[in-house]
Order: sequence, then C-alpha cells, then structure tokens
Amino acid sequence: MNTSKTIYLIRHCEAYGQQAEAPLTASGKRQANDLANFLKEEGIQLILSSTSLRAYESAKPLAERLQIPIQNEERLIERKLSSRNLNNWQSLLEQSFTDLEIAYEGGESSRQAMTRATDIMKECLQRQENRFAMVTHGNLLALMWKYVDPSVGFIEWSKLSNPDVIQINYHSDRVSVKRIWGDND
Repeated sequence: MNTSKTIYLIRHCEAYGQQAEAPLTASGKRQANDLANFLKEEGIQLILSSTSLRAYESAKPLAERLQIPIQNEERLIERKLSSRNLNNWQSLLEQSFTDLEIAYEGGESSRQAMTRATDIMKECLQRQENRFAMVTHGNLLALMWKYVDPSVGFIEWSKLSNPDVIQINYHSDRVSVKRIWGDND
C-alpha cells in the first residue's frame, strides 16, 4: 500500500430499539445531520452501511451531502451475542472481549464477528479509494477497533456514544487509531 488510507468506523445514531427495522428517533435524526456536518470535509469517497435501518438512516445525510451512494453491507450488522434473552448479557459480553473464542448459545464469538467485519476493512485497503465510512453497531465497532488496537475491550465499548466515530489511519507500515467523536474521557 503506497498511499495512506483512512477508515471512519461509525456507530449509528439513537434509534427506537435494536431490531433491524428500528428507525432513528427525532434526536437520532438530528445526530445524523450533526454527524454529516462533522464528516463532510473529510474526503470520504465510499460509504458502507449495515443493512439495519438505524445504520442506513445514520449514513443518509452524509451520503446526501457528499452526493455518493450508500453501499449496503450485510457483514456490518451487529454481532449476535446469543439467540436467548440473557439477564447477564453485559457480563457475558465483557467475558467475550477477553476470550474472543467464547460463543454463547445461538450466537457469534467475538473472533467470528471481528473476522467478518475486518474482512471489509482489508477489502477497502485494496480499493482505489482512500477514505471510507463504515456505519455499524456498538459491539461490532468495538471489535473492529480492537482488531487494530488490542487494548480495546469492554470498558471502551461501554463508553461508546450514539453516534460515535473511530478514525483509523493506515500509512505505509503504521496504523494509528483515535476516537474523534463522543466523550473522550
């Protein structure tokens, strides 16, 4: 890779629930516009979005400002922790950031989710474009972030906001990562 590339990992804006068809709230729509204004000068050339409505609606104002289409990307859907409702899902999620191979009943391990999502990142690095936006969900975004910064874990996930943006810069053999949106405490 001769040129530098930048990937913006974006967590969707506030929505009415976690279902695939859950739309953005009124506040989420304002957040999506704020997000578009925040990113419009970054030179983004390609926008990829989870197929969930809340992710697509989060990407739409940016796509409109940049006059580029949104590519739906099934691999950016949220990680399924389990097929069962779990009362202790947060402690199980925390364990899954430490042991990437743990898979709960009917769910996907952190490693499986990370692999499908980071495959998209690797594909982007091979493309002619240099600046990408990927609109996804909190757990999957944290796993993508962890892939480039192994110190990321449950605590960083728990501090993510809706929306949130992690900027990953690839330049020659160096990779730098920083959170550019949200509460940076």
